[in-house]
Amino acid sequence: GAPACAPVGDPTVAGPATRGYLAQHQLFEQIPRLAADIAVPDYCALSAEAPAGDEADGGPGPAPVRVNAWFGPAGTVSPLHHDRDHNLFCQVVGRKYVRLYDPVHEEALYPRRGDPLHAVSSRVTSVRDVDDGEFPRFRSAPFADVVLGPGEALFIPAGWWHYIESLTPSFSVSFWWR
Repeated sequence: GAPACAPVGDPTVAGPATRGYLAQHQLFEQIPRLAADIAVPDYCALSAEAPAGDEADGGPGPAPVRVNAWFGPAGTVSPLHHDRDHNLFCQVVGRKYVRLYDPVHEEALYPRRGDPLHAVSSRVTSVRDVDDGEFPRFRSAPFADVVLGPGEALFIPAGWWHYIESLTPSFSVSFWWR
């Protein structure tokens, strides 16, 4: 899954205020009654890989789909990273900006090397305010961007780099699978 998301300072409030962000949270396991409102899309059963199972489900067959919630105000950010699993990112409420980079351009995205915990993260902390001296190849990496609104979904293949920013208060659900 994605790295923890960073709270972003609120420019409308003086001082070092931060915004709360419920990020990559297993809300539906914590509050099972909410799970009845979320249906795992059939799309998540598709995979380019043969079903192999994994340690989580203890046997052969497809690995389970992991479902996580993202809930927060405008301005919250998921820094540039990639996921090891496929991600069907569904916007339920509000709007989010998503920027995608093909993994073939990974070297221009300055991945963190030698740190297993953050190996899926970029050293670039803000895609909007890049230090060209420290990251001279970053701006040369082509990208696609999209704004997701309520009821829209985006398939992010495993390994694709992405940055996500809430444009409004929002609620999103991610479905991860192999």
